[in-house]
Amino acid sequence: MIQSYSQWLQQAATALTALAERDSALEDVRLEARRLLADVLQISPTALMSRLPDLLTAPQQALLEAALQRRLTGEPLAYITGRWWFWDLELEVAPCTLIPRPDTELLVEQALALALPAQAQVLDLGTGTGAIALALANSQPNWQVTAVDFAPAAVALASRNRDRLALGNCQIRQSDWYSALDGCRFDLILSNPPYIDAADPHLQQGDVRFEPASALVAPGQGLADLAKICAGAMAHLQPDGWLWLEHGYQQAEAVRQLLLQAGFCNVSSRRDYGGQWRITGGQRC
Repeated sequence: MIQSYSQWLQQAATALTALAERDSALEDVRLEARRLLADVLQISPTALMSRLPDLLTAPQQALLEAALQRRLTGEPLAYITGRWWFWDLELEVAPCTLIPRPDTELLVEQALALALPAQAQVLDLGTGTGAIALALANSQPNWQVTAVDFAPAAVALASRNRDRLALGNCQIRQSDWYSALDGCRFDLILSNPPYIDAADPHLQQGDVRFEPASALVAPGQGLADLAKICAGAMAHLQPDGWLWLEHGYQQAEAVRQLLLQAGFCNVSSRRDYGGQWRITGGQRC
């Protein structure tokens, strides 16, 4: 039976309630249902609300049922719709990269708060979708932003996001951390690297079950990549340049020690929106 937009939303919200009981990250079943419907109809969630009595077509209803079944298995909404929002940008997303998260916006906030040169050179290590790099390139058109990732699929995805947003002040390259950046120096280096220990039970919960382990997990209790970035940063920073890193809520002290051991000064940490220690940075002395 063909349903109205309103009827389908009610049915989807009821079905998603069962998923919400198993997945604490799903907080608003009605919002998720609206996003699925708006994506299939290719209209904004706001525009959707003025068309609730409209009827779905049979092809639309079939697409919606397929999308809803994927979501009920726990597959992230971002991977089903192929897009997500970070800062003030809409980004293409895919299972080859992490889904951008609000807590990572702390790195963007911190970068914009620093007293950097007007034409700062900025590096985003492990860019994934390009979220951090593109948010900064969009916010500061005079900055020159370089974004690198080891995975060719991530480089291609970030490049598509850059091209669609027409951000000519951002270049995207393939590199294993600093490996392709010999001779390059930056006023600011940022990274949201893998920092989860392989034994962490959270890897079996929520969206991370569907995200690439290579972008989540690091050896050495999650600290190995953070240590590599800290150790190599001085060779790629301008005098007085900064390094800021995202990390696990329990890793702030360990990351501060890594920065101090690497010779950084003005080392400090910041809490995320949930009150957990989430980013730590330091300045080249």
